[in-house]
Amino acid sequence: MKTRQEYIDSLRRLNLEVHMFGELVTNVVDHPLVAPSMNAVAATYEMAQGDIMTAVSHLTGNRINRFTHTHQSADDLVRKSKMERLMGAHTGTCFQRCAGMDALNTLSVVTYNIDRAHGTGYHERFLKFLEYVQKEDLVCDAAMTDAKGDRRLRPAQQADPDMYTHVIREDSDGIVVRGAKLHQTGALNSHEIIVVPTRAMRQEDKDYAISFAVPSDTAGVIYIYGRQPSDTRKLEDKTYDVGNVFYGGHECLVVFDDVFVPWERVFMCREYEFATEIVEKFASYHRQSYACKAGMGDVLIGATQTIAEYNGIADVPHVKDKIVEMNHLNETIYCCSLACAHEGAPEPSGTFYVNSLMANITKLHVTRVPYELARMAHDIAGGAVATVPSEKELRDPRIGKYVEKYMKGVASVPAEARMRVLRLIESLTMGMGAVCYLPESMHGAGSPQAQRIMIAREINMGVKQRAAKRLCGID
Repeated sequence: MKTRQEYIDSLRRLNLEVHMFGELVTNVVDHPLVAPSMNAVAATYEMAQGDIMTAVSHLTGNRINRFTHTHQSADDLVRKSKMERLMGAHTGTCFQRCAGMDALNTLSVVTYNIDRAHGTGYHERFLKFLEYVQKEDLVCDAAMTDAKGDRRLRPAQQADPDMYTHVIREDSDGIVVRGAKLHQTGALNSHEIIVVPTRAMRQEDKDYAISFAVPSDTAGVIYIYGRQPSDTRKLEDKTYDVGNVFYGGHECLVVFDDVFVPWERVFMCREYEFATEIVEKFASYHRQSYACKAGMGDVLIGATQTIAEYNGIADVPHVKDKIVEMNHLNETIYCCSLACAHEGAPEPSGTFYVNSLMANITKLHVTRVPYELARMAHDIAGGAVATVPSEKELRDPRIGKYVEKYMKGVASVPAEARMRVLRLIESLTMGMGAVCYLPESMHGAGSPQAQRIMIAREINMGVKQRAAKRLCGID
């Protein structure tokens, strides 16, 4: 397994085409807007020890980073949930390896099923790729969300055929693909890009039913950096105005401009009837992964308790009750994630799959809870969470004394400490960190309606009705 430094060194060897704020970025690793997110991924290497963060490969028997593992038991799924909460609390942000892990597990299931139906050789190709990822301890970006164009139209009906990533030609060596994937978390910190379909496909959409992996610096792969609230604070001289002074996240629009993919890295090509299975399997795995939001919730709750103490209101009954409620809500996220893991079962390939109904309930719960936690954090923190002066004012030789004097809460706590906690709450709920906590809670792994559709599909209503009818005497 790689060390933190070996991971960073491996990124320096990549030759990515990255566009940010109208400029071509030549040094991504040291760029102040990217470095905090890279540090969050690096933490997954630093923490890689013990049975939570590592596993034993079923392919080689070697100890590997759990983020490169395919689940061989329900216990593996449980340890995944524990790992994600641990990393969410440790970094207070998105650590960017979950989606790649979920894509690996999805493909380990679905490539096997495609082969059984069509006699193809996708599963063997995938296992070779998986062994390479494990051996090199690589970060994989899971690229699912297409541009989609007119949402009312299917892929083949779009005015612009590139609104969904698709095959434009093929030969004996491989395929050439064109399109884009949006909202790619941690793309600049990844070694491999794993592309999967974003929706169910029909026969007329078959050119869009593709899955493959390419090195992240493959010719024709273009990264366009996404803006975040208050992101230029990262360009300042390491002030605590960023909120989280160690870690952060980033998103990219990733363009595939006629990218060549050799056949050995193609895991599905036009088997359109399996697009639905890939989407549903990946979605369920990734919805389980939102145990990370319980970890980030731990950070927000800790910050809220701290600011209550610094404001001198920690013993006020309604504040204590709100802190209890925050903990109650946050723990239910973790409970749901653990439940869908405990109820996991093996697929024909041998890879264990979560209980899909419970995974969708996990994610639907996540679309609500973090917003409620943010509301209560704002309630307890007070208006200063949105108006606290910059650290530069605190350091200013003329007005710093006024900031120190009037930004105090309880007399025993320095103004700087109170300002730091306020900035962290701001970041998690309104600023840069909020991207990884709130919008990601809503739309990551699918919007709430996507979970409702799956829940409606998977609930066994007949069992519930029979139980009710039997107890009231209906035959």
